[in-house]
Order: sequence, then C-alpha cells, then structure tokens
Amino acid sequence: MVEWKKTVLSLDAKMSDAVRSLEESRLQIALVVDQVNMLKGTITDGDIRRGILRGETLDTPVLDIMKANPITAGPEVDRATVLKWMKQFNIGQVPLIDAAGVLIGLETLSTLKGNRSEDNWVVIMAGGMGTRLRPLTEHMPKPMIPVGGKPVLEGIIERLAGQGFHKIFLSVNYQAEKVEEYFGDGSKWGVNISYLEEEQRLGTAGALSLLPERPHAPFLVMNADLMTDIDFRRLLDFHVEQVADATMGVREYRFQVPYGVIEMSGHKITTINEKPTQSYFVNGGIYALSPDVLGYIRQEQMHDMPDLFNEIIEDGGMSAAFPIHEYWIDIGQLDDLEKARDEFPAVFGKKQAS
Repeated sequence: MVEWKKTVLSLDAKMSDAVRSLEESRLQIALVVDQVNMLKGTITDGDIRRGILRGETLDTPVLDIMKANPITAGPEVDRATVLKWMKQFNIGQVPLIDAAGVLIGLETLSTLKGNRSEDNWVVIMAGGMGTRLRPLTEHMPKPMIPVGGKPVLEGIIERLAGQGFHKIFLSVNYQAEKVEEYFGDGSKWGVNISYLEEEQRLGTAGALSLLPERPHAPFLVMNADLMTDIDFRRLLDFHVEQVADATMGVREYRFQVPYGVIEMSGHKITTINEKPTQSYFVNGGIYALSPDVLGYIRQEQMHDMPDLFNEIIEDGGMSAAFPIHEYWIDIGQLDDLEKARDEFPAVFGKKQAS
C-alpha cells in the first residue's frame, strides 16, 4: 500500500515544504489539498526545478508552482487504464479522487508495474589528471582521492547502485590501471563496469565515441570529481519530461561585488547599488543525453560538453537546464576537497548508517 498521506500539503505550504515532502515520501509527488481534503493541485520534482529557473525561492507558496489541473482517476477506473494513462502522458503518479473531488488515494508507476532496476546507462568521466590537486594526484588519479574513508568515485558508484543503475562505463586515461584494478568489473558493488580507454585525452564529451554501441535509452554522463546526493532518476525524468536532446545539471552561483556598482545614462549617474549580489547558473558536470546526440561526437577527437550543447542549440535542438538544489560540490581544488571532507559526515554519514 502506497503511504500517500505523507505527500499531502495544505494550500498555505511553501516550496520548502514540497521539497521536504518529495525527499521524505520518495513517491515523487506532493498533493495539495484544501481544508476539506479536496485535491487542488500536484507538485513534482520537475515543477520545483522549473520554478527555481524562473527565480522562485523556497519561500514561494505552493500555489505558484503546483499543477492546478492534474490527471486524476476515480475509484471506478481500473488499474490497467491508469497504467495506460501514465504511459500516454509520461507521468509516474495519478491521484485518486471521489465524485466530490476529495483525495482518497494515489497510484504510482512503481506499484502498478513493480520495482525494477534502471536500464539507463551511466558514463563517468574518470580520466582527468587533477593538476589543481597536486601533489595529491602525482601518484593517485583524482577519482581515487579518499573522501569519507573511500575514493570519491566509489561513493558515486554506491549512490548510483543504490538508485538502481547497474550499467556503468568509466572513461579512464591518467593512471587508468589504478582505477581498473580497484573497481574491476563492478560486481562488488552490484553493478557492471566497463572501461572506455582514452589513448589520448578526448575532453568531457569525446570519450562517448568509445561506447561499444549506441544506448537504447537516455543516459547519464557525469564527472568523477563530484559529491552530490541528488536522485539521478529525477534528472532522467526531467530530461524526458522536457523532450530534451541534452539536459545539463546546473548550480546557482552567487557572488558579491565588493564595490558600489554605478548605473549611468550617458555621463549622468542614475543609481548606485552598494555591493550588489550577482547570481548565475553554472555547469554542474552532470548531464542526461538522448542517444541521438552521439551523432555529434567525432570518433576519438577532442570534444567538450559545452561544445556539444552549443552544437545542439545551433541545430535547433532542445537543451534543457536541470537546477540542482541538493548538496553538490566539485573536489577539483584543494580548498573544496577539504570542505567536502569536513561536510561528508553531516551530509552522507547519516544516509550511510540508515
């Protein structure tokens, strides 16, 4: 039985309540009801991330981000029909309501079809030289640097395995033998690991030309020097929902200008903003790609992800941004590595123990 009551939010709830509900219930939906339990709307992970891209904050009312007319089913609708609707409209949940519109239950794709492991591939770029981390990387490849008592790449693989992903490719180059010796075929972690051997450096996208065949479904690509606790399935769901060719995980980056910024009209000062904060979305090093984009990758030639996205955009394809509001850090610099090590117990220690 789906514990759908844990997903219920009131009309005065905020985005932060919806984020917490999605994380705690694991049903990938929040149900918004009024005082008499009538369904007023639904909120999915995609609704939240689209809100963030519009500039919404965690204090935004759920009324501003919810889907006000979701697909619903009455108790008389059989499960086969509900499953058909899910496939037709590419949704994973259908709220159940009675004739008066009162929420009485929830059907999910996982309960109708049964849980299964993800068949989407994952490619992890693990061939970097880690020059900014020297001297640590003089005798150790960057993905093998320990954080929380184990190589950072091992933590990535464990999280992928825990989310049901089992087909993983590691792109290797610098000190590749140490990575291959440690991870082997991946059976220790319950996954299947294959290696893409870069004889020359191919960039953050070029190694995709080494895949043995074209994937049959959207696949993940990520850098091996990241620590994050995102649910990678949500990135894939968002990618499919946006009908995207390529989706980039992005992080909001803020910095404060240490001076008063002058706005002018000609030589006349119109406004003085004292030490304003600027905000940008930046590349988070995690991607979801549709199989057809491999047609852009030249065989064993240098090709970086920003170039790939720009080529897709120039061709009129769909490149989407997936805002990452979960914990994320790149350990590519010594200061960030030390920060990751300090934060690891609070962010990941509790999850490992559970």
